[in-house]
Amino acid sequence: MAKKNAFYAQSGGVTAVINASACGVIQTARKHKDKIGKVYAGRNGIIGALTEDLIDTSKETDAAIAALRSTPSGAFGSCRFKLKSLEANKREYARLIEVFKAHNIGYFFYNGGGDSADTCFKVSQLSEAMGYPIQAIHVPKTVDNDLPITDCCPGFGSVAKYIAVSTLEASYDVRSMAKTSTKVFVIEVMGRHAGWIAAAGGLVADQGIPVVILFPEIEFDQKKFLAAVKKKVEEFGYCTIVVSEGCHYPDGKFLAEQGTRDAFGHAQLGGAAPVVANMIKEAHGYKFHWAVADYLQRSARHIASKTDVKQAYELGKKAVELAIKGHNSVMPTVDRISDSPYKYKIGMAPLSKVANVEKFMPRDFISKDGYGITEKCRRYLAPLIQGEDYPKYENGLPQYVTLKNVAVAKKLKPFSI
Repeated sequence: MAKKNAFYAQSGGVTAVINASACGVIQTARKHKDKIGKVYAGRNGIIGALTEDLIDTSKETDAAIAALRSTPSGAFGSCRFKLKSLEANKREYARLIEVFKAHNIGYFFYNGGGDSADTCFKVSQLSEAMGYPIQAIHVPKTVDNDLPITDCCPGFGSVAKYIAVSTLEASYDVRSMAKTSTKVFVIEVMGRHAGWIAAAGGLVADQGIPVVILFPEIEFDQKKFLAAVKKKVEEFGYCTIVVSEGCHYPDGKFLAEQGTRDAFGHAQLGGAAPVVANMIKEAHGYKFHWAVADYLQRSARHIASKTDVKQAYELGKKAVELAIKGHNSVMPTVDRISDSPYKYKIGMAPLSKVANVEKFMPRDFISKDGYGITEKCRRYLAPLIQGEDYPKYENGLPQYVTLKNVAVAKKLKPFSI
């Protein structure tokens, strides 16, 4: 019987290091040609599997695959598409099996966050539910750092580093201008329900920067917040505010809610920074500037954390090793052993305990007043932003790789989603 091929796809919001995981998957599979045939990538995530839009990664040189490790975003295209339950939409699962059979695919590697873990879990159940043998391994990725069990998620360390550095540099700017001009700078960061990214901005307090953080885990109290900002400005002459896009009022309404929904049904967010900045202006009259980090924070490969890049690659590598050993419905994890010196090992978690579970900031990571981070949080964050892993530069710009992404010949009839 012919060796089984593998399917790899990227899902959800991409990161500065998701391609490092792809590199880990593909390079490791190439080292085990006795067990795995070709690695096919899904063009635009799971949609590529449903529409039989597969990419033959064997057409890429070893050098091109190696260059993925230092290239940001998703080399094969990503998507926001969540499979419904088998009972609700058997048609899509039947199509997956049809595509897998047509291309002799026996391994399924899905690289993404919480919703992707759910999709991978559902695919892993195809063997039992529909009689098709498939080993589904979830490769963790999320800048929100909200997957359970694993100590941290690839993508987060680099975003945390970017936000910490940006908050520090912008705060120096504001401090320079505060006497006669800007006294408040507001930076909005990602994080719908979990404040891990916002917490990274709190690391600048170690350098004497007056910072106020608005976490999704802490209900927004306008009066208390404005008083905290005023106190900082009166003491330091200026203040920096890091606000998570998921910051919300006691009734659950987001400060940044736009009234629209994304493909997963989540409220579309964006705009907490100007809301907060204008609130301060109206109450205290302070001149302000604000910024929304948005895509910049998750695409900034030029300042990626070396720890993050290393772990992203290792988890991709481990996913293939787990599959070769016969595992199914699992996710490789980062298991922290110690903070200082920072030590960890790569472990494994069952997808049944990962899918549809969010990990929030522990209350003891947030200061008593709700506007800063504790020493325990600093010990957690510090190792994750350590080290630099600069891409190669040419003519002043990073040199990133664009793959050929050669399509695999289709064997089936078209399928509409």
